[in-house]
Amino acid sequence: MPLVSMKAMLHTAKAGHYAVGQFNVNNLEYAQAILQAAEEENSPVILGVSEGAARYMGGFKVVVSMVKALMEEYRTTVPVAIHLDHGSNFEKCAEAIHAGFTSVMIDGSHLPLEENISLTKKVVELAHIHGVSVEAELGRIGGQEDDVLVDDAEAMYAIPSECEKLVKETKVDCFAPALGSVHGPYKGEPNLGFKRMEEVMNLTGVPLVLHGGTGIPLKDIQKAISLGTAKINVNTENQIMQTKKIRDILEKDKEVYDPRKYMGPGREAIKETVIGKMRDFGSSQTEAV
Repeated sequence: MPLVSMKAMLHTAKAGHYAVGQFNVNNLEYAQAILQAAEEENSPVILGVSEGAARYMGGFKVVVSMVKALMEEYRTTVPVAIHLDHGSNFEKCAEAIHAGFTSVMIDGSHLPLEENISLTKKVVELAHIHGVSVEAELGRIGGQEDDVLVDDAEAMYAIPSECEKLVKETKVDCFAPALGSVHGPYKGEPNLGFKRMEEVMNLTGVPLVLHGGTGIPLKDIQKAISLGTAKINVNTENQIMQTKKIRDILEKDKEVYDPRKYMGPGREAIKETVIGKMRDFGSSQTEAV
């Protein structure tokens, strides 16, 4: 199956009351693990790629070529999107689109509302010409994503009326309102703004996105899905579980030096984590075998 945009898969998920996981790709092993998990679970999947991760792997074109080659080798049959996570500007979104990404996020959340809308409209115009879906954000997701750190608690909650204005004026395909989730590990219990989430869903009508899916209790995940969340982002938990497995192996065997001996099991740890998330999100067994 060729790469697809997120638009159809997220509308299907919203209607089916489940969410599609975005799992970030940090290197080859992540791409392998996520694609294998998706096929085994018959689940649609979104491969998130941050600008920093793309640089680490050699650029947007390298990422697209790697994913396409793996999908061909694995005979992937489930829907797969490659999504630019937190695109910092129009130029980066355009670069990703022209490299073959099927979805992009333009993150203008740090800008005044009108500037965010103007920037997002520009990205949507280009993306939709190429059949690429677009995600936007309003408010600031707490924690750290690549080089961006947000620790302003008040900024972590989007204003519903502003969300409605942005979505209607830009015609984005999905929307990430900041509602109390954070990037990275939580310090204390997550405090998601479900009342605002419901209001945003009713005002915008588009599939919602929950960033910072690591560490959110299952009951909160399920409630968010019931309120229109159709995409949930996970990265930190995969990184933690991979690192834990590799650390265990290296501590037990001081002589091991073949990277396949520890990166392979690390890849399996990522795969197991992704499978667990797909089942939690309800996306497993939603695609025809």
